[in-house]
Amino acid sequence: MSVSKTGAIAERRTIDYIPDAERHGGLASQFTLWLAANLQITAIVTGALAVVLGGDVFWSLIGLMVGQLLGGGVMALHGAQGPQLGLPQMISSRVQFGVYGAVIPIALVCLMYVGFSASGSVLAGQAVAQLLHVDDAIGIVVFTVVIVGFTVFGYRVIHAIGRVASVIGVLAFVYMFARLLTGHDIGSLLANRHFTLSSFLLSMSLSASWQIAFGPYVADYSRYLPSSTSPRKTFWAIGLGSVIGAQVAMVFGVFAAALAGKQFSHHEVSFVVSLGGSGAIAALLYFAIAFGKITITTLNAYGSVMSIATVVSGFRGEQRLSTRNRAIYIVGMVGLAMGLALAGRHAFLKEFSSFILFLLAFFTPWSAINLVDYYFITKDRYDVPALYDPDGRYGRWNVTGIVVYAIGVLVQFPFISSAFYTGPLVDKLDGADISWIVGLVVPAALYYVVARHKAHAAPAHLILPAQPTSTGK
Repeated sequence: MSVSKTGAIAERRTIDYIPDAERHGGLASQFTLWLAANLQITAIVTGALAVVLGGDVFWSLIGLMVGQLLGGGVMALHGAQGPQLGLPQMISSRVQFGVYGAVIPIALVCLMYVGFSASGSVLAGQAVAQLLHVDDAIGIVVFTVVIVGFTVFGYRVIHAIGRVASVIGVLAFVYMFARLLTGHDIGSLLANRHFTLSSFLLSMSLSASWQIAFGPYVADYSRYLPSSTSPRKTFWAIGLGSVIGAQVAMVFGVFAAALAGKQFSHHEVSFVVSLGGSGAIAALLYFAIAFGKITITTLNAYGSVMSIATVVSGFRGEQRLSTRNRAIYIVGMVGLAMGLALAGRHAFLKEFSSFILFLLAFFTPWSAINLVDYYFITKDRYDVPALYDPDGRYGRWNVTGIVVYAIGVLVQFPFISSAFYTGPLVDKLDGADISWIVGLVVPAALYYVVARHKAHAAPAHLILPAQPTSTGK
């Protein structure tokens, strides 16, 4: 069963190809979805980290913008694949890694979903708790129940939420910025300019990692667009929505952290709301924060279903996931995120910064390999039925892709600077973390060199699954 143009709201497809008859939607929805996904409290906190971890306001804003553009370009290139292939993002990794080998990056993607969902649930839970006048733990549980409900409905409902959340987010941020600019001396904050390379690169890393982390699932939300949709226009719709939304939120976070000082840690939501007002206005802002988190947390939960289905189908040779199993996976992944959020809600800020910076080392090589293969080697000449066949064109394990991926991860370790691990070359770079740059450039160049001779093995054109012929009705 599947969602037709006039059919049920609830989605039943998972990792299978979306036929032309079921394609729908437009680029405006892509823009609003990614704008809403970024106009939210976790992006505010991410921007705040640039100051909390030692940067000044002026250069933090510049560094965040540079990282935003670089990372946003990478994620939008992934998103542009969706209409052309009609597939979730991680299924296409089987071209580069093999049907079984793709499990390697997918397992790490699942960690990303859980980590970002958990961190987002902490902040959303704080907002819900303030609205309902309950403990933060209860707020987290209530928020989790809402996420499960929306995720079950799937693609159409997610895009509808994105449209509503984008409007709420724009209104909330316009109001908060107005209060911020009229109630505080922003000029004095911007006048504090002490450039250090390590702090500047930290700001770049925060925003670049934020954007690149969307790469593994951005095409999941563009795959229903008509196949005739322009890849270039898809790129700009997704990229602009994501970059504008994230930069606006992170700029606010930089100012908020600079004003708050030590008050920001562990009181992120309440301090942000206090900048906007009290009473009924505060209640509306808490609602806007909680609703803003619904979009991105639902994206994470939905993406987790795509990833788990990809893993399971790879070993079972299946193309679809039953409605029952889909629901089980949703509850399982969202429940795990809730458990982590409840356990770590008192030490959120420090753990979150360490998580996103370390996580980047495992996503940039995958992203580089996928993009080089799609745009320069295989291009869009995929054999879609073979993606589900371990004995087909792409095989069980693609040694070339796996080895290049492993090298891409390992070459970053000398340059990583995080609470989990600090590389031996970090001190020589004044504490700067450039691992994500190395993780993009090295595997991209290496994969192109070792895999370009395989371009002739790709099919002459995109091969699609057999589709039912039209009855003329």
